[in-house]
Amino acid sequence: MANINSSKKHAILSEQRRKNNSSKRSQVKTFMKKIYKFIKEKKKEKAIQIFYVLQSIIDRYSLKGVMHANKAARYKSKIMKDIFKI
Repeated sequence: MANINSSKKHAILSEQRRKNNSSKRSQVKTFMKKIYKFIKEKKKEKAIQIFYVLQSIIDRYSLKGVMHANKAARYKSKIMKDIFKI
């Protein structure tokens, strides 16, 4: 643990950020699982609806730095390609 007060505060804030970011990444993965479940069931319309919600979430998180921009683009591209394979 740090000795300087500002370092202690920074450690606390960084732990809070880590928890929030991991929660947000988990949310993205949950949405992706839902989409792939609908793809497996051949429900294209439902998959597209959830994809639009996921797309806005991914864009928001990539702007805030939770997720790298290239990773966000890769996720969106792969999901769209898989949806239109149906």
